[in-house]
Amino acid sequence: MVTYGDGVSNVDLAGLLKFHRSHGRLATVTAVRPPARFGGLIFDGDLVSEFTEKPQVGEGWINGGFLVCEPAIFDSLTGDDSSLEVDALEKFASAGQLAAYRHEGFWQCMDTPRDKRLLEALWHERQAPWKVWE
Repeated sequence: MVTYGDGVSNVDLAGLLKFHRSHGRLATVTAVRPPARFGGLIFDGDLVSEFTEKPQVGEGWINGGFLVCEPAIFDSLTGDDSSLEVDALEKFASAGQLAAYRHEGFWQCMDTPRDKRLLEALWHERQAPWKVWE
């Protein structure tokens, strides 16, 4: 299992591993839908018929940063300048060896101070969906 360490999620790691083992491919990424950063507008001519504050993106999946890889991945990573994404994952996808475990639950990156403040607020408000332990 691999993680980038900059994403916070309630992804079911046991489910991810089970899914990976079920399909026989070299790697599995966790696909997530990123939260929208801005409010959404739906128009009726020049009028706004619907406003949604930071809606979940309806389309488009991204790599959520939780992966399961077979040891063969190291054959694609030849040195310190190797890129997991370019040298392994892109090649695996082209060869039909990359699967996606679709995670519909909570996922949030922590790339900016704004992301950090959001996650800290959820934690302090005791509304942290990623806290799956007691």
